[in-house]
Amino acid sequence: MNDQAKNKSHNNLKLAIIGLGYVGLPLATSFGATRKVIGFDTNEERISELKIGTDSTLEVSSKELKGSINLSFSNNIEDIRDCNCYIVTVPTPIDINKKPDLTPLQSATNSIGSILKKGDIVIYESTVYPGATEEIAVPILEALSNLKFNKDFFLGYSPERINPGDKNHRLQSIVKVTSGSTPETAKLIDDLYGSIITAGTHMASSIRVAEAAKVIENTQRDVNIALINELSIIFNKLGIDSEAVFNAAETKWNFLPFKPGLVGGHCIGVDPYYLTYKAQEIGYDPKIILAGRHLNDEMSNYVVDQLTTRMITEEMHLNKSRVLVMGITFKENCPDMRNSKVIDIINGLKKFQVQVDCLDPWVSEKNKGNFPDINFIDKAANKTYDAIILAVAHKEFCNMDIEEISNLGKEKHLIYDLKYIFPSSETDLRL
Repeated sequence: MNDQAKNKSHNNLKLAIIGLGYVGLPLATSFGATRKVIGFDTNEERISELKIGTDSTLEVSSKELKGSINLSFSNNIEDIRDCNCYIVTVPTPIDINKKPDLTPLQSATNSIGSILKKGDIVIYESTVYPGATEEIAVPILEALSNLKFNKDFFLGYSPERINPGDKNHRLQSIVKVTSGSTPETAKLIDDLYGSIITAGTHMASSIRVAEAAKVIENTQRDVNIALINELSIIFNKLGIDSEAVFNAAETKWNFLPFKPGLVGGHCIGVDPYYLTYKAQEIGYDPKIILAGRHLNDEMSNYVVDQLTTRMITEEMHLNKSRVLVMGITFKENCPDMRNSKVIDIINGLKKFQVQVDCLDPWVSEKNKGNFPDINFIDKAANKTYDAIILAVAHKEFCNMDIEEISNLGKEKHLIYDLKYIFPSSETDLRL
């Protein structure tokens, strides 16, 4: 009887969560409410803030952190050596060439491989292309541990579905897809997640199926948003109110209610490239997925073109103008600026010698310091701006009325509402 069989109850698993960002910390606090968990991260500053009950991502409250009485934090690999189940939740970004960057995942796997023991289970939650868990992780783990896959140690994959800033769809209320490298491992992992996920679990037939399911979730959204963005461009050129068109179409039961907009962040704007990379590796050139990615990546340039063209039409001098950008994070009510397409808008306007101020109450002073070329302001002065871009629908902006927004502009100004916060009759430009 191997060690895994002895550990047939998930209650016997000693958990270590590797990576304590937007995905790992909510997972660690959920498990830590009922069982001993060690949260591991190589970022010493991150560990220090968590130990005093502070989460700079704002995904977990101080109350939730303190409520996880069985949760401890460490950046010392020796502190997780005695664990027998490692859950990897590190980022999987893309590089400058839009190819998968698996460096964080490989680094985490190297760390686990150095302490891996017989009977241990390693579960990956990071987004990857189908096959990556077994193709990338297994050779590293076997080489460093001198153990044999599916004989001495076992793998699982349970893709994360965290939606940053969303206080309604939390970890526990989202169905969790699970999988394992053997039937026994799959059942054990499914039971483990089932102990904290109130919405239930879905056990996939294999790790590759679970990997593929994850990567197409955001790919589907990306393609759908690209279609709506393209329709919006067409309707704008035809002089038709895009929102009115979409509202009319949504009266049909099977019309999907997507809205045009910028597609940034670390999921929708990144995950499709993992799938297209793997497709090209096996000799297939994906057409629809890459076309959607290209169109969505170009929407920032479209916004800049729309605004500058309108300003010129209104006889505003671009190289003397001031523009206020309201919101810079990749989505509303979230401090995350990763892959924000609003930054591309700001940089695009600067090419026209436009002075751009950025107002965003969700960005920390520390994060502002990471972007020295952006002029962040704490408060916008009235009668100051030639144009105002409503770029992110933070609750603070949604609670303002159109008069408050308009008062920030000069006597002659333009309001560009990217987020459909106000009726089209109250603004000058829409996507």
